[in-house]
Amino acid sequence: MEMTTVQLQVPIAMKPYISTSPDEELVQRALLLHPFIKNLTISHGRAAEILGITKWQLIELYANEGIAYFDMPWSEVEEDVATYERLKAKEASLA
Repeated sequence: MEMTTVQLQVPIAMKPYISTSPDEELVQRALLLHPFIKNLTISHGRAAEILGITKWQLIELYANEGIAYFDMPWSEVEEDVATYERLKAKEASLA
């Protein structure tokens, strides 16, 4: 993967938290991309491509950092479950 250097100015107090280990650098890069995924500028797939990893690896990386792949309110989850149960019951009644 071709790389470029970008300089970021951060508060001096952040310096101890900036890592140079390859694994931690990947996490830092992924976290820099996350706002662009959240605002729909890029997809998870495109972010993974930029980072040189698979989409599944990116989803796992975010999960390890406490960032969920699905970002929906609990009420929508409950609605989806209710729809599933209704369809399942309808299918059972047709059998």
